[in-house]
Amino acid sequence: MAKNFIEELKWRGMIHDMMPGTEEALMKKMSAGYIGFDPTADSLHIGNLVQIMTLTHFQRAGHKPFALVGGATGMVGDPSGKSQERNLLDTETLNHNVACVKKQLERFLDFDCGENSAEMVNNYDWFKEFSFLDFIRDVGKHLSINYMLAKDSVKSRLDSGMSFTEFSYQLVQGYDFYHLNKHKNCILQLGGSDQWGNIVTGTELIRRKGGGEAYAVTTPLIKKADGTKFGKTAGGSIWLDSEKTSPYEYYQYWLNASDADAENFIKIFTLMTQEEINNTILEHKEAPHLRVLQKALAEDITIRTHGEDALKTAIAASKILFGKSTSDDLKLLSEKDFFAIFNGVPQAKISKSDFENGIGIIDALAGKTGFLKSNGEARRELKGNSISVNKEKVNDEFTVTKKDLINEKYVLLGKGKKNNYILIVE
Repeated sequence: MAKNFIEELKWRGMIHDMMPGTEEALMKKMSAGYIGFDPTADSLHIGNLVQIMTLTHFQRAGHKPFALVGGATGMVGDPSGKSQERNLLDTETLNHNVACVKKQLERFLDFDCGENSAEMVNNYDWFKEFSFLDFIRDVGKHLSINYMLAKDSVKSRLDSGMSFTEFSYQLVQGYDFYHLNKHKNCILQLGGSDQWGNIVTGTELIRRKGGGEAYAVTTPLIKKADGTKFGKTAGGSIWLDSEKTSPYEYYQYWLNASDADAENFIKIFTLMTQEEINNTILEHKEAPHLRVLQKALAEDITIRTHGEDALKTAIAASKILFGKSTSDDLKLLSEKDFFAIFNGVPQAKISKSDFENGIGIIDALAGKTGFLKSNGEARRELKGNSISVNKEKVNDEFTVTKKDLINEKYVLLGKGKKNNYILIVE
């Protein structure tokens, strides 16, 4: 093989557990491996990025990655790491979620690159015709109750209770590995450390049903240095869908990482080489206030999640936030990003008919909007050179016209560095 996949994961700090013989098996030939993704939402979030990056590295090492979306297991619910049973989803919702997840994975994995092209599979395709009686006869008989009860995901729930549905989950996931091993020649299942028990159930089922070759690798749980949960903010999860989390908010999440977290995250979430990362860390330590490490991390992952245009918008939004922007930066913003930055800023509306020939700056500040108390105050502030339109200073002769509109609808008026007002033309 061109690259040692396991060695790549090791230096990036991305291995928690590994079955003996895995590295040797992968070095012999191009191999197929897979990771399962939970389709209980119509978007993945950054908690899924560790697994997405694991598959990305797997493909870059010359292997064939399979992304399994659990159309069937999504109807059951994985008990791993859960304190209570979750709601089950209907078929229509699951199908919608599966389609959305596939679209997001296509940004990271190459689905058209020859023999090691990524493939998407849905376990509903092989479970939909699998009767209950066939399942307990062909799968259930191979694993004892004692074996299943010994799993941490089961033991942790014995006191609070677990339904048969959840108890059977490890058999269902184990059969996924068996099916892909038999029909797609998958010899490796990857996943988070909480999946070890379920993955090993799959390797055991393969051994007992057919004696095929099967291995397992799990990644560690990502934690932030301050002990708070990775991927969560006061506003909730950080999603990969730009409608749920704007590219600006996404970029800011990575940009605001602590030095300790950024040093960890840049290894896990970027494709930078070991040498590039070490050089970036050294450069950062020479001038920490420039946040070189955070910028490299945020730019790399934002481009791969949302594209270069979205990164430009996010950087423009950041400049606006920290007062180093121009009107061109403002005009790059989507409506959602615009209001994400200026959340809570006072607003006033004027009609399009009043705006047809433009509006004088004094009227925009006081006469027609009431942002400032009087025309006199507006003149004083203008004389003091403290008034801006779309972050650019103006004088008392300035007229706000259509060319100043952001998204053909908004104008940002400013007084000094901290007071902003939004003029809405509609």
